[in-house]
Amino acid sequence: MTANRKELAVERAAKKEAVEQLNGVFKTTSVAVVAQYSGLTVAQMQKLRMQMKQAGASVKVSKNRLAKIALEGTDVVAIGPMLKGPTVIATSNDPVAAPKVAVEFAKANEKFVIIGGSMGKTVLNVDSVKALASLPSLDELRAKIVGLLVAPATKIAQLANAPAGKLARVIQAHASKGEAA
Repeated sequence: MTANRKELAVERAAKKEAVEQLNGVFKTTSVAVVAQYSGLTVAQMQKLRMQMKQAGASVKVSKNRLAKIALEGTDVVAIGPMLKGPTVIATSNDPVAAPKVAVEFAKANEKFVIIGGSMGKTVLNVDSVKALASLPSLDELRAKIVGLLVAPATKIAQLANAPAGKLARVIQAHASKGEAA
């Protein structure tokens, strides 16, 4: 009997740690996407994890009951009712990363079905997740902004150098005429 109690205490401690870890993830994430993964192979799940990691997102598979407990007190608490059956939760700080990878993965794997998600306190349905996935990522937006900021500076430098270049060519032309005469 005492060995059984010790096992229950260890299991309870492991569950508590899992809930605390998930709660930390949910508190720091800006977007969460819920999908069903029933029927995916281990290799496909590893591929999903790798793609998420490369995009700066993460994938969590946990017991729905524990995930619902971990959601309490977080902005993404709205995904609780979506946790039915074998579900996976993809999270990312970039509001576009997790949805983008999830949508691309769902296109290639029909057994991976997106249910919905949450961006902050806003509940997302499947179409909303797909709409988020179609937006440019934060890095792409930053690159566009930098491009817009650098372009005027480049043009100003070209305009500032142009009169000096023209003046040098005129002087060179006069000097060439003077030598010829």
